[in-house]
Amino acid sequence: MMNDGKEWQLALPEFLHEAEKLLVKSEECLSHLHLIRNDSDAIDCMKISLIKLAEKADSLALQAISEFSRHIQYLIANAESPLQLHDQALDALEECLKLLAWQLELIDVKTGQLALDEAEQTTLIATVTLHIPQKDFSVKPQQRMHHAS
Repeated sequence: MMNDGKEWQLALPEFLHEAEKLLVKSEECLSHLHLIRNDSDAIDCMKISLIKLAEKADSLALQAISEFSRHIQYLIANAESPLQLHDQALDALEECLKLLAWQLELIDVKTGQLALDEAEQTTLIATVTLHIPQKDFSVKPQQRMHHAS
């Protein structure tokens, strides 16, 4: 783990700069999707930006940020209809990006710790999942029938 000493303090500003650029890029893609729903380039761009953010967060052992980024990316990648995200889905994704930006600001520059109540992440992921129906790989037929009634 790199979260101690001078290496961490030197690496953090570069990470934060990169992370901010990746979040801005994701936000631009999201804004674009508000205008043009079926833009696969914007969706791919957002997924790539979130994966890059997760990888960079991993390199600094910022697990909460990397896992949240990956989870958001997965929900987009696993969407039943990724080219038909409605306003509520896009708004929920926007809230996730805002939380990521806020979390980046809360990283302790000396220790690399992120004091975090994961409840907000969990709530936002649940909201995104609610608004972005997922491809269903694991539900048994009898469960699927139960959900339909």
